[in-house]
Amino acid sequence: MTSISRSEESRLAVARTAARLFADQGVAATSGSDIAAAAGISERTVWRYFRNKESCVAPLFAQTWQRFARELRCWPHQLPLEAYLADQFALDRHTGEEIADMLLVVRLIAALPDEPDLRSIWLHSYHDGEEEMATLIGDRLGLSHHDFEVRLCAAAVMGAVRTVDETISRAAVRDGQAFTTEQVAAQMARSIRAVSNLPFCDPVAPRHFGDAPPAAATTYATTPRKRSTR
Repeated sequence: MTSISRSEESRLAVARTAARLFADQGVAATSGSDIAAAAGISERTVWRYFRNKESCVAPLFAQTWQRFARELRCWPHQLPLEAYLADQFALDRHTGEEIADMLLVVRLIAALPDEPDLRSIWLHSYHDGEEEMATLIGDRLGLSHHDFEVRLCAAAVMGAVRTVDETISRAAVRDGQAFTTEQVAAQMARSIRAVSNLPFCDPVAPRHFGDAPPAAATTYATTPRKRSTR
């Protein structure tokens, strides 16, 4: 588990408290003073950490893709995505606190259709993850994270991950469907592979110092047009 600063830990503690209140009684029925009282802090401290009550859960939402990014950073070059995710999604690889956080996020995601203000926080958290995903894909393929094709792939992957999270969460909470970690991992891998325009899901040969870089992805150049003389 990655260590975080005391300030980040405090924000995360408030996020967990707010998330439980939102999940139990709804966003509209929860006030900043409710969150402060349940967290055991002053309301002034809540507003020092967050701009509004909905953003209180932002650290918890951010953990979803940040944890996924940490897992991908350790992805061995010789393994395909399917095999790696199957291993990483196993519950025995996560602490009790991590599992509790994931279940809490699932409850919040299932409520997003009825909570538009909360949904904007959710979408923003995934948008923030695109840059890091581009770096991960670029590093795996030996390409710059600034490359258009890499950035396009990162945006598509983050969209696929978010869609899987939303679909499974709603099905579990609203429809009472049960999913094994193996099923979730398999669906996540299928979805990422389906939208990827670059072959980063497959085993790749690690690059060594002095190796020639791979062929760059398509580069789009703009050439000034000549002005018409007519």
